[in-house]
Order: sequence, then C-alpha cells, then structure tokens
Amino acid sequence: MSAVPLWFWACVAGLVGMCLGSFFTVLAYRWPREESLVTPRSRCTSCGHQLAWFENVPVVSWLALGRRCSSCHEKISARYPAIELVSGALAAGAILAFGATWKGLAVMVMALALVPVVIVDLEHRLIPNIVVLPAAAVALTLMILDQPDRWWVPVAGAVGAAGFLGLLWLVYPRGMGFGDVKLALLLGAVLGASVIPAFFMAFFAGSVLGAALVARSGRSARKTAIPFGPFLAAGALLALWIGPNLITLYTDRLG
Repeated sequence: MSAVPLWFWACVAGLVGMCLGSFFTVLAYRWPREESLVTPRSRCTSCGHQLAWFENVPVVSWLALGRRCSSCHEKISARYPAIELVSGALAAGAILAFGATWKGLAVMVMALALVPVVIVDLEHRLIPNIVVLPAAAVALTLMILDQPDRWWVPVAGAVGAAGFLGLLWLVYPRGMGFGDVKLALLLGAVLGASVIPAFFMAFFAGSVLGAALVARSGRSARKTAIPFGPFLAAGALLALWIGPNLITLYTDRLG
C-alpha cells in the first residue's frame, strides 16, 4: 500500500463511504419499521417505484433526476445525498488522518457506523444492533491487527467503556438506553483511553442541552427523552483528534 499515494486510498474510501451512505438511508427507513434490508430494491417512498441501478448512484442520480422521482415526480429529500456525502467525507477523512492502515480502517468503520446510529437514534430513540455489534467486532479485529503485541489494549478499551456505561444503565436505566452500552463497545475498541474524554464531552454536551431545556420549559422538560447516541458520536469523533492531547495534559499535571 505504501507505493500508492494516500489520496488514492482516501478517494476509494470516500466512494465506499458514499455507497454505504446510500445503504444507510435504506436502513434508517426500513430497520425501525422491521422491514427487510435486502428486498425489495430501493423504492420511492411516495409511489413505491423501484429504482433502477442508474437511479441509485450516490448523489449523481439525485442531481441527474432533478431531485424528483422519475415516476411520480415527487421531490426527493436532500437528506439522501446529504447522508451519502457525510458518509463519504468521514470515510475519506479517516484514511487521510490515520493512513491506509489497520487503524485507519478501524476508524473508518467506527465513523461510518456512527452515521446510521445518529439518524436512527434521533428519529426513533433506538440504536441499531445490526450496525453497532458487527461494526464493533470488525473494528476490534482491525485494531488488534494494527498492534498484535498489544492486543489487550483495544479489548480493555471496549470492555471498560461498555462496562462503565453498563453500570450507569443498571443504576439509572431511565437515563440511558442499553443501546448506548453496546455502542460503547465500538467506541472503546477504536479509541482506547481516548474514550474517557469522549464520554466526558458527550456527558457535558448532554448536560448543557438538558439544562437549556429546563431553563426554557421548566420542570416538565425533565421528562423529555434526549437520545444520547448523537452526543456519544460527536464525542468520539472529537476524541479521535484531541483525546490523546487531553489525556497527556491531564497525566502531565498529575506528574
């Protein structure tokens, strides 16, 4: 891989990410409705028209069709190309930041998995096991391949992160879903010790939003369920870059 320019692998990752983003739009619509993710083919949600392959090319088809269904001419939401572009950008960014390495691939898997997690959690307050658990297994394997002599580090990160959120879930199950605990497996496997600042940023952001809702609506806001997955996702992505520096800063002060 070293003989091939990094930009090439980033482009490949971006294309793969966009294709997976197209699948994520299907997953986000069908999985909460308990529909098959395989059959039938992608279809217009307005008229049921099944899309031909050339109508399902990420971003390009949306533009070529004039942002409308070729059958009923209803507008196609911009969320579809947006999800595809975000997925492509996250995948390419992972490779650019961490290289065409096992770790780069692990970061890419985590970043891509966070896309449907955020969408589904925001819309349905659910975290899809069908995404999180396979992604955690793949990411953990890739991280072990990256440093086989330190295989215990990603394992400890995954178990520790899930164990911490699992304890919080046991103490106060109304405040956190068990899906967040499963998501922690993925985050801990990839982030390692950086999952600590990721959790801190997630809880801090969630607390700020909760305080803002209480200030606006009073005590009744305390009964409002706030999906925690998006906060965990944002904390994880930030921790990829600033997590190690925060840990170093903290340990230096202790020393």
